[in-house]
Amino acid sequence: MELHIRDVAKAYPNGVQALKHVSLTIPFGMYGLLGPNGAGKSTLMRILATLQDADAGSVRLGEIDVLTQKDAVRQTLGYLPQEFGVYPNISAEAMLDHFALLKGITERAARREVVHALLKQVNLWDVRRQKLGGYSGGMRQRFGVAVALLGEPTLLIVDEPTAGLDPAERVRFLNLLSELGERAVVLLSTHIVDDVSELCTRMAIIDQGEILLEAEPLRAVADLGGQVWRRVIAKTELAAVQREQAVISTKLLAGRTLVRVHAATSPGPGWETAEPDLEDVYFAALAGRIGRRASADGGGR
Repeated sequence: MELHIRDVAKAYPNGVQALKHVSLTIPFGMYGLLGPNGAGKSTLMRILATLQDADAGSVRLGEIDVLTQKDAVRQTLGYLPQEFGVYPNISAEAMLDHFALLKGITERAARREVVHALLKQVNLWDVRRQKLGGYSGGMRQRFGVAVALLGEPTLLIVDEPTAGLDPAERVRFLNLLSELGERAVVLLSTHIVDDVSELCTRMAIIDQGEILLEAEPLRAVADLGGQVWRRVIAKTELAAVQREQAVISTKLLAGRTLVRVHAATSPGPGWETAEPDLEDVYFAALAGRIGRRASADGGGR
C-alpha cells in the first residue's frame, strides 16, 4: 500500500499559502518529511489525518480517497499530533481502555487484551497504573503511540515526535518507530535532521509550502560527495565568505567560525573537503544549492 499525494494546495484566510501543489508518493515503511518550523509540515499532516480540508489536489491511500472518504481513512489511521492533551489524574491503562472503547472495541476481554499488548509494546507496562500527569515527556509520547496504534492502522502519522525529549527517551522512541515501520506506512514529520537520518529510507524536504527535494537519505548524501568544503575563519571574515561562496552552514568553534560551503571544485586556499551528511543536504536544499527533486529511484537531481 502507498500514499499518493498529488498537487495538494492549502491557503489560510490571512493569505498564507501553507501548501503549494505538493506531490509525494509515500511507500510502505518509514518516510521522513523534513523542514523548518512553519514550512507546511503540520498543515499537510492535518490534511492527511482528515482534520483539515485541502483547497485543491488529491490524496489516495490504496483504494481510499483520503479527501472524501474520511470515515474510511479514520478506520485505518493512527495519528500522533505534535501536541496532545492527557487527563493527568487517570492511569495510562484506564485511559487507553477508554480510547479502545471509542475505537469500537466493545468486548471487554478483547479490549483488555489489546490494551495490555500495546502497553507492553510501547514499554509502559510497568507504569500502566501510574497517573498520566506523572509521566515524563518521553513516556507521554509513547502513550500517544499506543493510542495511535489502536485498530492496527496501516497509515501512521507522527508530527514532531521527539521535540523536547531527552537523549535516552529519544532513542527509545525512535527504536519504537523503527519497529512500527516494518508493518505500516509511517510518515514522520520533523525539523530534526538526525531523526530522518536514523530512521527513514526515503524523505522529502519542504519549505514555505513547497517540496524542495525528495530522495533516499543515503543517496542524497552520496550525491554531495566531493562538493562540501569547510574552513575555520574569524568572525569578521564571515560576511565576505557569504558574498563569495554558497554557504551551507556555519558553526561557532572556540571563538572562531566553522564554515561549510557547497562547490563543485575547491573554493581556494585554506579550504578542505568535508564528508557530507544529511544536515548538509538539508541546509543546501533550503538555500537552493541543490536540485529540487531527486529521480524516482533516488539517483539524480
